[in-house]
Amino acid sequence: MRKWLARLAALGVALLVAGQGTTAALAQDPSAGKKTMRVGATQAMDSMNPFLAVRLVSTSIHRWMYGFLTVPDSKTLQPSPDLAESWTTSEDGLTWTFKIRAAKWSDGKPITAEDAAWTFNKMMTDEAAKTANGPAVENFESVTASGQDLTIKLKAPQASMLENPVPIMPKHVWESVTDMANYDAEKYPSVSSGPYFAIEHKKDQYVKLQANPNYWRGKPKIDELQVIFYDNPQAAIAGLKNGDIDLIGRLQPPEFQAIQNDPNIEAWNTQGRRASYLQINHGATTTDDKPVGDGHPALKDVKVRQALHYAIDKQKLVDEVQNGLAKPADGSIVPPMYTDFFWEATGDTKVTYDPAKANKILDDAGYKKGADGVRTMPDGGRKLEFRFSIHTDTPIEDKLAEYLTGFFKEIGITLTTKKLDSSKFSEETGVTGLFDIAISGWSVNPDPEEVMATHLCSRRPAPGGEGGGTESFFCDETFEKLYQEQLKELDRPKRAEILKQMQERLYTQAPIIAIYYPNDLEGYRKDRITSITPIPEAKGLLYGGSGYWPFYTVDVKATATGGGASGGGSNTGLIVGVVGGVVVVGLAAFLLTRRRKSTADERE
Repeated sequence: MRKWLARLAALGVALLVAGQGTTAALAQDPSAGKKTMRVGATQAMDSMNPFLAVRLVSTSIHRWMYGFLTVPDSKTLQPSPDLAESWTTSEDGLTWTFKIRAAKWSDGKPITAEDAAWTFNKMMTDEAAKTANGPAVENFESVTASGQDLTIKLKAPQASMLENPVPIMPKHVWESVTDMANYDAEKYPSVSSGPYFAIEHKKDQYVKLQANPNYWRGKPKIDELQVIFYDNPQAAIAGLKNGDIDLIGRLQPPEFQAIQNDPNIEAWNTQGRRASYLQINHGATTTDDKPVGDGHPALKDVKVRQALHYAIDKQKLVDEVQNGLAKPADGSIVPPMYTDFFWEATGDTKVTYDPAKANKILDDAGYKKGADGVRTMPDGGRKLEFRFSIHTDTPIEDKLAEYLTGFFKEIGITLTTKKLDSSKFSEETGVTGLFDIAISGWSVNPDPEEVMATHLCSRRPAPGGEGGGTESFFCDETFEKLYQEQLKELDRPKRAEILKQMQERLYTQAPIIAIYYPNDLEGYRKDRITSITPIPEAKGLLYGGSGYWPFYTVDVKATATGGGASGGGSNTGLIVGVVGGVVVVGLAAFLLTRRRKSTADERE
């Protein structure tokens, strides 16, 4: 044991000396004086290839790198020009023509309508290219280019055409890719059209972006934007407090409260764009309606699902699980920040915390309590014992499980927690159906069509098990009809009413039960960041926003070394801080925390 400690101590000294040497080298960095911003993320890129990347951190970084047809307006969040400077639509709503602006890629070549046409046609003809945003082109009949005019013909009217989530890629770079499914896009510098282009990526460690001098709005105020990946939120918070990073977003309440009284940190708390909810296995099936999984049969009964809903004290969850930093969900999966589309239950439709009513619903439906207080199926057979699937190493989900277990015990239902790693969780709750109840959530875009589409029949897994991107295995005739109606309705207020009817259907049928809308919790160094504009601009979001605006407008103080986390791509400042504090054993723990963790919050 002593020999092991001696070796570890020697390693600490060696690292400290090496760190000091690197620090000295950084002090002579010729890039001294450049403006570098460092963002911490508790999630790592799944792919630098935008056709394949689905994680929230990946889509955020790609928004900073690539242009889209439109972007959310920084004030209203409604569609505004991006690479498409204007557009027209035919009277029948089936033909859209976008005028692509005269701009340049980061390599100096012109951006044309042909780039956009190639991007969409690639997705329409290559299954792998559909991985990230396939549903966005499902209704496309054809896409053609003529000069700077891009023409998209639709199979049916599509009201969300101006909310297309697909980044436009440079044809002259990407047309040579023959195996999209295995293309990692690790060629630098990237060729981009957004505010930044990528210059380096080290898997599970960081991404470095450089300001694009050819960006059509003008070059950003900073020179370099670095995203440093953490697995452990506590390590990320320590990094923010120590000045190793300048900003971090998507914090859980305990981490947020840890920074609230730091005089150097601006604690950012505003309405969020997420909904957190319970996914109920009401009878998982594939697209050919074949049952899959082992969900409890009682959950097929809408009365049982409604009873679960009445048994949940959402205000208590907000107060004691979210530490008051959320809003109870008396609606569906569109958060209240989207005022045009937000729906909230009223009158007899509203489900309130009422254990007595929940018990009566179950009593009337024939689910009787046994001597042990646990209910059984109406035939007197199987007990109402449900599994609650959560992620490993996610303390807030453990806490949620404790409260739900208590709530459901009051109505004669036993809940047992089942912890899964991210890949297993996604497989069991989205493909194989091996669950009863699971935690879930989604970051909703300004137009909620995509999150609503995750509850369509077509989003269930295919017969062969290929995932279709379902959030609930829901397949409901009424919901499907409403979805098709909103697609065709080009009048925004009328369409919003249809989308609200869809939310009400999810609420009453309860394939999911929304529990709360978490606040957007972030923090940044006031001594480093001199200005940053949220989206929307009136007390909106920073890292967690749905556009690039905060990271285009941000300005920081120039540093003597060009940024603490730069220096050849090493995170020297972080390692020196650990060893310099003589926390040698902690170094191993820190390195372990750099492995990425996946949670329900990953998805867009």
